[in-house]
Amino acid sequence: MVNTPIEDYALLSDRHSAALVSRSGMVDWLCFPRFDSPSVLAALLDDQAGTWCLRPTHEGPVSRHYLDDTLVLCTEFSTPTGTVAVTDALSTGRCDNPHRLGSGSPHLLVRSVTCTEGTAEVTTDFRPRPEYGRVVPLLSECDGGMIARGGPSVLALSSPVPLILDEHSDAAHGTAHLRAGETLRFGLHWGPMTGPAPRVWSQDELAEQLECTVDAWRDWSREHQDYRGEWEKEINLSGRILQGLGYQPSGAIVAAPTTSLPEEVGGERNWDYRYAWVRDAAFTMDALWVAGCPDEAEEFLKFMTDAAATGWTRSHLQIMYGIGGEHDLTERRLDHLEGWRGSRPVRVGNGAWDQPQTDVYGEFLDTAYRYAHEFDDAGPELRDFAVSLADAAAELWDVPDHGLWEMRGEPRHFLYSKLMCWVALDRALKLSDRLGSAARIDTWRQVREEIRAAILTRGWSEEAGAYTQAFGYPELDASSLQLAITGFLPADDPRMLATIDAIGERLTDERGMVYRYHTTTGVDGLSGDEGTFLLCTFWLAQTQALAGRTGQARETFARAASHANDLGLLAEEADPHTGRMLGNFPQAFSHIGLVNAAWTIVRAEQGVRGADPALSPVPDHRHVPA
Repeated sequence: MVNTPIEDYALLSDRHSAALVSRSGMVDWLCFPRFDSPSVLAALLDDQAGTWCLRPTHEGPVSRHYLDDTLVLCTEFSTPTGTVAVTDALSTGRCDNPHRLGSGSPHLLVRSVTCTEGTAEVTTDFRPRPEYGRVVPLLSECDGGMIARGGPSVLALSSPVPLILDEHSDAAHGTAHLRAGETLRFGLHWGPMTGPAPRVWSQDELAEQLECTVDAWRDWSREHQDYRGEWEKEINLSGRILQGLGYQPSGAIVAAPTTSLPEEVGGERNWDYRYAWVRDAAFTMDALWVAGCPDEAEEFLKFMTDAAATGWTRSHLQIMYGIGGEHDLTERRLDHLEGWRGSRPVRVGNGAWDQPQTDVYGEFLDTAYRYAHEFDDAGPELRDFAVSLADAAAELWDVPDHGLWEMRGEPRHFLYSKLMCWVALDRALKLSDRLGSAARIDTWRQVREEIRAAILTRGWSEEAGAYTQAFGYPELDASSLQLAITGFLPADDPRMLATIDAIGERLTDERGMVYRYHTTTGVDGLSGDEGTFLLCTFWLAQTQALAGRTGQARETFARAASHANDLGLLAEEADPHTGRMLGNFPQAFSHIGLVNAAWTIVRAEQGVRGADPALSPVPDHRHVPA
């Protein structure tokens, strides 16, 4: 059974695909050539689903860090005879334009091992298992490495040490003795069965790929990351993580690079997050406004316009798309995989892809408003798309849906969905000059006020003493904190303060971490429980800051941020009993929450009160005094 803790992993990204590397030097997750491609290494989900180990033969203390301003990982192993550093990167290729980071990716994983002190024996073990472990490929020796053929993928392993084939386990092994100052470089290159074929890379070529990847990430960081102030390290790292979750060829952004890491150990709440949710991607662009100032906003807006355009109807804008613009994300189970710590089923695809969720109109238009200048040079497609979304919000706001948490129970009138329809119309009205929508202004304004009245009356529960999850129900939901974050209500409005207090007191675990909602109500149509949600805890900190309660906000923020691993990466959830990571990893939502909460706390302490100050589309805002 897979027992490696989620927090033991580090992310590598070339902005096409992702790898997860454990503290022990195991690459236990790797999908080529896209985030959502079938894995070639998947020991994260099953011991027999493929891994690649590179580490000293003898175990000892381990420390690790990302090289400054990059997602290039350095892991330092201490052994009884010496010290070894392993540097890992998914090569971005050389890139002269920082805004095109990853455009030259060769689909190559580079691993460089250096003895930095004394002597050490290192070992490598290569066990590829394409198609989520279904394929046991044929391994054959070649000059300078090994070729793995089987299924739709061909893999070329570049190795500077001789490899021995293990016919019984269909794996290749090798060892080498290193002295201080000696370096060996390995590479894993992917190609499709139909060609062009992957190849073995020389030591000099691998060194060049590693160097250009470091340079490319640093060029991107230098060009984009100019936030200065408190929590600078955490905010800028989150910016790089969010950038690393972007699919460079299309501008799509994945919610997380993994599938089926569970929300409850041994439970069924295991989902594939390797797709572009409208909501998650929009939130990511909002956080990058603070942590990255992405000139790539144009790519995201174009992706959404193009992906939604084909066959799109106002009555059913999909909540998510494939990262290449695909619409059909039909879910299936991989019953041959045991799942992380026995958490089954393992799923690929996501059955929520065709759920009606009306909040997506507001999320897209909120982001479009933040990047309003993009409309100045945009063609009619983006303007027409934005207008259509506002029209859809006006038409469909009073239709029950499945809500932002993608409930698999019966549709309800979820408060958050109504709120985001209000946001859609509010932002469309603010953009009306750029949208050329003067004829619609009266209708949009009228419906916006209808939604506002409905939320203020039907969204409030006297029984709960708070704004609640859905009209007519007393159950709490952390998403009601968005009433303040979106600017619908002042955070210090009496009913908003009551809602903040209710969530802080009745929707938290014993450590003060916030649940999305209580699963015991059965609203989501699933069995079992889930962990506390990091994004929701950061939302609580953000609303506390907006209400002027900055002391409380700092305490709440610290609780959530403490769940980062040693590299600063955050998963989706935390186990309410142990505090250990749960859910897909790293999770865009969690890093989004960190950025926005930190920014809001700093601004509130500077005397900026009211709705999220980042709502203003004023550029060049990120220089914040420490």
